[in-house]
Amino acid sequence: MFISVLLKGGREVIMMIEPITKCVAGLDVHKKMVTCTILEEKPEGELKSTTREYLTFQEDLKKLSNWLYESKVELVIMESTGVYWQSAYEIIEEKGILCYVVNAYHMKNVPGRKTDMSDSQWMAELGRCGLLKPSFIPPREFRELRMLTRYRKKLRNMQSSEKNRLHKILELGGIKLGSVVSDIDGVSARDMIAAILDNRPIEDIAILARGRLREKIPSLIKSLRGELTDRHKYLLGTISRHIKWLETEITSIDDQVAGVIKPYRKECELLETIPGVDKISAAMLLGEIGVKMEVFGNKSRLSSWAGMCPGNNISANKKKVEASAMGINL
Repeated sequence: MFISVLLKGGREVIMMIEPITKCVAGLDVHKKMVTCTILEEKPEGELKSTTREYLTFQEDLKKLSNWLYESKVELVIMESTGVYWQSAYEIIEEKGILCYVVNAYHMKNVPGRKTDMSDSQWMAELGRCGLLKPSFIPPREFRELRMLTRYRKKLRNMQSSEKNRLHKILELGGIKLGSVVSDIDGVSARDMIAAILDNRPIEDIAILARGRLREKIPSLIKSLRGELTDRHKYLLGTISRHIKWLETEITSIDDQVAGVIKPYRKECELLETIPGVDKISAAMLLGEIGVKMEVFGNKSRLSSWAGMCPGNNISANKKKVEASAMGINL
């Protein structure tokens, strides 16, 4: 394989790279179709290229994996295109074939591609010469754990949004409950909102306060004097039911997470020794980085992969101020 390298001064040099893998497959994965090119180096040195197309249904992907296995492919290369690569990756993984998921930006910036070469063939060419670095893909159990914890995070964000909407509806109706109670979603506040929806007298609603909040009953009575319309009450009831449903679903997900991390109790206990990390946070960390830290090489690479490295905004010894720091929304 030949690639062009641009040297200082603008001079271009053509370099030849010897292949290190004899049989490589490149997969160009799309929503409905997968294009696969196998490059096989024959004993006499001849390079054989074979391209086939498969649909992305499970039945067709299994035919693809069988073809790769029968062709004795040593390495499979594919781009990380949305979520479409994952089904193909898992089926190929089951066959025990080494599979690289690579960054599309990195692959497209390697020089030397011919204009008439397909994406799948170009990936196979780069894979033969060892010019591509695989992305970190955790084992299946951790991918499923990641799927659970990320969905849990979505539900938690949705729950927070619903609590804010609940507070907004109360304020629009003149109910200043949020100015007296510390938690609008606390036990006392929930009981009071349920009593409001039942049209109970204000004095009866205020005495539902618990603990130290009972000392604020006079302020609670004032805060509850508002003008809620039927539309306000309708939304309050709908949002309250949604919040309860979200709590039930989050609890159910927590049970699923507990089942997945059960074999990794020791690793979770180590993570929980970090201040601010509880069982769920530990599970989220496992889902994102797994348990084998050697795949990252060192702590700096792990920090970089996790997006925890500080940005370098200095050019020509001048520090650039980010727009967000100046209060500018882009």
